Amino acid sequence: MSEWTWRYEGHDPAGERLRESLCTLGNGYFATRGAVPESRAGLVHYPGTYVAGCYNRLESTVAGHPVVNEDLVNLPNWLPLRFRLRSAGSPAGRWFTADSHTFLQYRHTLDLRRATLIRTFRYQAEPVGVLSVEQIRMVHMADPHLAVLRTVFTAEDWSGEIEVESAIDGDVTNANVHRYRSLNRSHLAHVQTGVEESETVWLRCRTNSSDVGVAMAARTVVHGGEPTSSRLHPARHRAVRRLVIPIAPGVPVVVDKTVALHTSRDPAISDPLGAAVERASTAADFHALMESHVTAWAQLWRHADVQVPGQAGRVLRLHLFHVLQTLSPHTADLDVGVPARGLHGEAYRGHVFWDELFVLPYLNLHFPDVSRALLNYRYRRLPQACRAAREAGRAGAMYPWQSGSDGREETQRLHLNPRSGRWLPDHTRLQHHVGSAIAYNVWRYCEATGDTEFLHTRGAEMVLQIARFWVEAAAFDPESGRYRIRGVVGPDEYHDSYPGAHRPGLDDNAYTNVTAAWVLGRAVDLVRRLPAWRRRELLERVELDIGELPRWEEVSRKLMVPYHQGVISQFDGYGDLEELDWEAYRERYDDIRRLDRILEAEGDTVNRYQASKQADVLMLGYLFSPAELRQLFHRLGYELDDELWRRTVDYYLRRTSHGSTLSGLVHGWVLARVRRADAWKYCREALEADIADIQGGTTGEGVHLGAMAGTLDLVQRGLTGLETREEALWLDPVPLPALSEYGFSLRYRGHWGVGVRLRREQLRIVVPDSEESPIRVVLTDRAVTVAPGETCTLVLPTA
Repeated sequence: MSEWTWRYEGHDPAGERLRESLCTLGNGYFATRGAVPESRAGLVHYPGTYVAGCYNRLESTVAGHPVVNEDLVNLPNWLPLRFRLRSAGSPAGRWFTADSHTFLQYRHTLDLRRATLIRTFRYQAEPVGVLSVEQIRMVHMADPHLAVLRTVFTAEDWSGEIEVESAIDGDVTNANVHRYRSLNRSHLAHVQTGVEESETVWLRCRTNSSDVGVAMAARTVVHGGEPTSSRLHPARHRAVRRLVIPIAPGVPVVVDKTVALHTSRDPAISDPLGAAVERASTAADFHALMESHVTAWAQLWRHADVQVPGQAGRVLRLHLFHVLQTLSPHTADLDVGVPARGLHGEAYRGHVFWDELFVLPYLNLHFPDVSRALLNYRYRRLPQACRAAREAGRAGAMYPWQSGSDGREETQRLHLNPRSGRWLPDHTRLQHHVGSAIAYNVWRYCEATGDTEFLHTRGAEMVLQIARFWVEAAAFDPESGRYRIRGVVGPDEYHDSYPGAHRPGLDDNAYTNVTAAWVLGRAVDLVRRLPAWRRRELLERVELDIGELPRWEEVSRKLMVPYHQGVISQFDGYGDLEELDWEAYRERYDDIRRLDRILEAEGDTVNRYQASKQADVLMLGYLFSPAELRQLFHRLGYELDDELWRRTVDYYLRRTSHGSTLSGLVHGWVLARVRRADAWKYCREALEADIADIQGGTTGEGVHLGAMAGTLDLVQRGLTGLETREEALWLDPVPLPALSEYGFSLRYRGHWGVGVRLRREQLRIVVPDSEESPIRVVLTDRAVTVAPGETCTLVLPTA
């Protein structure tokens, strides 16, 4: 199998949902799952189309209580194309479905280089003979409002007619996630259909709460046979064109369906329907659209491809493919965040969590305009975050754990445990560390790009308001002489309260406190380093008295970090919790990743145990290099040497169930840094999380975009130790025998296509010819300057 293709042989109903997610095609504006065109949503198939940022809010009744949820909306299905056959003088047979036929051959091929999904099959069509079908689809990368489906029919040993029905289906709901089935899922209203000239049908509708107008138009044309009849069937929820086409042995009949999609959120249009009809009716033919689509993708691959040999390289390229389908250069024109499950399904309701923490570091060095747009999504919601902080009795900005259309808190109040069938309180909204993640992303983006204009304006506003929130959240404890942050939840969502406590939240979560200290330190430094006139304007904008900064400085140096048994505590009191009998639970259950659900179904709670869903303390080793983390702890008045960090890593490694796909990624990253032989075990798990669906069905509800982007960044920054600071590229490669050769290109400041390649303890850096300044490269034992047009090969010291 080619390193650029993924193939699925045979028709496997049990695996359709997974394949549909992994074969999703998109362009950053919208994406469509890889469902077969003749299918409708059901237990086997789930066609879904999602436009970035198109949300709708509905009220449901859960456990006797009214709850409101905002969802990324499943829009009308543009895929439908079904057919049936008849021989001369005979009535038409049944409509073809993949689930009711036996195939002589059946294959799906996802072509990453060309970003197409190709389906080929042959079957014995009773009573006429063998029919061969090839279908090629693309969601256009050059024109983000277009998609195309080409279907080629070839009769092998018979002649007759083929009846084709091409449609747009507006009778859809959000039904991708089974555990949401009891909630209100009907988001579309005012569905209307119609026809335009002889080849085009259209459908328009509106979301029933957010009132977003949606319009689709489909032009269906035939090549290789003149239809004997052509009828347009506008209906209430389906816009249909039906064709009857003569077919002869060995003569292909080609049906091209070109679809245009617009919403009222699009810039530079006044009428979504008029724009969709015009775009579909005037679009170029299939070959011209394919050419421009492939060219657009070639440019993306040129700027972002990663070169890693073997199966790991194939998976990394698949991950990059899905990242670019969700967050492409088109994203730079949109007001959207990073949906945790991509535009691939409906899990997490399409909400925006902290996943940009794992995505932006990669994008910063390839598509910085996209990174800036994603940060602007957060900036536009800064007023809402400040309002939320005020409502909580604090100053500054309290960003929501889950965000959607307008930045209010979208985290559900109740969540369902599928094992027990019980609806339980959800306290994950207490993960206020999302604010620190946003500040971190601002800082790293500006370091990588040199975008001081953003740092000194919008970026500084966010950093200062987030810092102000942490100062308000920190209370001085005279007994310890330190500041404490109480009532929060850390990245490990298993623990949301102390055993038997009446109120949710935990005290002094180490990750939360350390990252808050980092934010405060950066905020103080930023204000002091600004030019006087910029400082004055910034302080006026955020209404900050410079006299507040000494307290910020004090809190940044005196936040508490708890310890127990010679390791960093996940939170104050973690070491007092009971130990779990891990072996017993592994023997009783095939998979204990969701240990919280297992224990709750048994009438117990994971809050009682030293057990973590995902890396929490170890996330600090993901965000900060060893030297930076040591400096951060030293600034807080703690010493963090290599031995203490190794003990901490080992301690939590034995107590983590990896209930999140991000957990394996972080563990692999951290273990590579402490030079542990089992780092590759976790790196491989991160690579396989979605393709192997290791969480038992979750990938069919959407890919895990943060984990996918994180594996790319594992190569780009984790293994190379790459940092962009002090106007230089800092590199500290670590040996990982299972991934001893790799390369990638990056965009650094004004340099496009800076090549970095590691092979056999040699690091090669290629700077393309340009008029930009030379790049300073700093290793642990030396520094070099590489001028444009030069190649520098460095021999690395052996461990």
